[in-house]
Amino acid sequence: MNTIQTILIAIIEGITEFLPISSTAHMKFANPFLGIEDSPFVDLYEIVIQLAAILSVVVVYYKTFFNFKDYKFYLKLMVAVFPALVFGAFLKKYIDAVLDNLWVIAVVMVIGGIALIFIDRYFKKQTESNDHAPIQFKQAFWVGCFQVLAILFPGLSRSAATIIGGLSQKLSRKAAAEFSFFLAVPTMLAASAKSTLDVYQEHPSVFQSENILNLCMGGLVAFLVALVSVKFFIQFVQKRGFALFGWYRIVLGLSMLLWLFLQKA
Repeated sequence: MNTIQTILIAIIEGITEFLPISSTAHMKFANPFLGIEDSPFVDLYEIVIQLAAILSVVVVYYKTFFNFKDYKFYLKLMVAVFPALVFGAFLKKYIDAVLDNLWVIAVVMVIGGIALIFIDRYFKKQTESNDHAPIQFKQAFWVGCFQVLAILFPGLSRSAATIIGGLSQKLSRKAAAEFSFFLAVPTMLAASAKSTLDVYQEHPSVFQSENILNLCMGGLVAFLVALVSVKFFIQFVQKRGFALFGWYRIVLGLSMLLWLFLQKA
């Protein structure tokens, strides 16, 4: 990856990470148009910059993350992240294989869009009066189970899956989105650590100075862009909901399917 490719993918990641439109799908869709070919470094880069983008949550919600008196907050994150850790460990080969299939990702984008529109309408009248009500352990666990869907179906969007899970547990739009952000931190920490270790063991040559520089540069760009994106998303969903993101997913997914068909024809 050259410098321009590195920066563009990082910007795409920063914008899309917290939106329920799948940052992974956007990066995978963008790669062929930017001339980026699959490689161990590209796979690692896409994981690490997701973590960098997600760390912006720690900055925006620093009072929550560093409130050590509220130990239950950390316990709830542990309960919520557990299902993803288990399934991620057992299904890594499956996940890697599916992530290389743009057809599958595009189809999941469309199905996820339809689901998001339906969910938004179904929970439209759900009260926002409990924005600040603490999430319960049972709710946290079920949100974590919904996150597994994003592992099983790449392109669904981890954000979309966990937000839908939160809404199904009677959380408000804001509360569901915020817990989705919080849960992303331990989830992507674990994913980044596992991916880095795997690449180091299987392809140690990837960790050359140029690639490390690209990782640092891409991570910084994704982090800064995500700082703006996360604030925008919370304000938007409180006023407009998730339906617009659902329609966007459908249009993008169908467009990608058409492009893939034309490439094959």
